[in-house]
Amino acid sequence: MAEAKLPGEFELIARYFRPLAAASPAALALGDDAALIPAEADTEIVATADALVAGVHFLPEDPPDLIARKMLRVNLSDLAGMGARPLGYLMTLALPGEVTEDWLRRFAEGLAQDQKEFGIGLLGGDTTRTPGRTTLSVTALGQVRAGTALRRKGARIGDAIWVSGTLGDAALALRQLKGEVAVADAAAVRFLIERYRLPQPRLLLGQALVEARLATAGLDISDGLVADLGHLCAQSGVAALVEAQRLPLSAPVHTLLDLDPALIGTILGGGDDYELVFTADPAASEAIDALARGLRLAIARIGCIEAGTGVRVRDAAGCEIAVERGGYRHF
Repeated sequence: MAEAKLPGEFELIARYFRPLAAASPAALALGDDAALIPAEADTEIVATADALVAGVHFLPEDPPDLIARKMLRVNLSDLAGMGARPLGYLMTLALPGEVTEDWLRRFAEGLAQDQKEFGIGLLGGDTTRTPGRTTLSVTALGQVRAGTALRRKGARIGDAIWVSGTLGDAALALRQLKGEVAVADAAAVRFLIERYRLPQPRLLLGQALVEARLATAGLDISDGLVADLGHLCAQSGVAALVEAQRLPLSAPVHTLLDLDPALIGTILGGGDDYELVFTADPAASEAIDALARGLRLAIARIGCIEAGTGVRVRDAAGCEIAVERGGYRHF
């Protein structure tokens, strides 16, 4: 039996998206053309937007609930990178004819699960048909106290460089899914693929860094450590030195790197980490270690800010590592 076509736009909104807006009074039950968001005194609204395209940012065969959650989380990661508290999000869906109502139901279920986890709701958006690939877009809104947002600009010569979590998991998971690398252990494969499909936005870390004024500059890592740290350096007018032996790596990535040292390029430039990289005065080390313990999150010191331009990476012997792939490029 053929799968029923999607319902009309307004029925689709009422059935799947109005329930997602229930957590956001500002959405006005999706009954108007825009949301009304109250702003508190002495605060700033942080706005970010990202688009995800099937075959580019996710695999068409990925589970729809995980596609939805990744779509939301990559935007929340941008808010985390500025230390913002999330308020809600707007969403635009361009769906090809082969998308079924069951796919959309599972997609909405994934959003509902993450809305509950992160305490946010849908504010509004748009749905349309496309003759091309599934294309998803989210605009996420957050809030910070005025003048406190973590920026790319602000790193100083002598600052230490820190990064949360582990690097390279998602990039190597994608290569595993494409058959470009082979991970023998099934548990390791599951771990890596979950890191690719379900990033962890470090919202609490970003907010804590802002509240304690520990970081001088920072952002989330989406296009790869070297590329994103390079953006920070360019905005701050400085250079960065990264010590490869200090990079925080998961056990599966350690194993792959031991088998093929050339994979260091993927780890440094593959992207999709969605961890935070930030700079801070070395004197803040104890406070950052205490923060890591409090959040139960690994935060590693990986290098330092120096005079000059660009990002250098060197190995344990002091030799520079040439990173051919400086990060994901959209064009």
